[in-house]
Amino acid sequence: MAPPEQRSVRLPRLAFVVRILFAVFLFGTGIMTMGFATRGYPVGETPDEVGQFMIAIEKTGYLIFWVGLFKTIAGGLMFFPRTTPLAVLMALPYAFNILLYVTFFAHKYLVIGLPDFAACALLIYCYFDWYRPIFAGPTSTATTELAGGDDAL
Repeated sequence: MAPPEQRSVRLPRLAFVVRILFAVFLFGTGIMTMGFATRGYPVGETPDEVGQFMIAIEKTGYLIFWVGLFKTIAGGLMFFPRTTPLAVLMALPYAFNILLYVTFFAHKYLVIGLPDFAACALLIYCYFDWYRPIFAGPTSTATTELAGGDDAL
C-alpha cells in the first residue's frame, strides 16, 4: 500500500481570507438569486441592455433558482476547510460564467466579476494538492485492486 499523500494549502493565510470572503459572497448572492427566482428581477420601467437581458432570461424559464441554490451550497461548503476543495470546483463554472457575462454584456459589473473569478482561480491554485490525483495517470496497483485482485477474470 502506498503511503498517504501529504496535502498542504499554498499561501495559507491569503487562502483563508479569500476563502471566507468568497464563501460569504457565494452564500449571500446565492440567497439573493433564489429570491430573484421567486420574486422576479428588479428592473426599472425602461430597462437598459442588461435589464433587457435579465428579463429575457426570466421569460425563457432559465433555472435561476437552482443556480442560486447551487451557489448557496458551494458557499456554505466553503466555510469548512475539509470541504473547500470541492466547493471551489463547484464554484468554478459559475465564476467563469460570470466572467464571460461581465466581459461581453455587463461591463459596468466588471468590478464584481473579475474579483469573483480571480478568487476562484487563486483558491484552485492554493488547493491544487487536492486536485493533483485527478491529473495523475492510473497506477497498476490501483487498477489491479479495483479489478478484483490477481484472481479476477
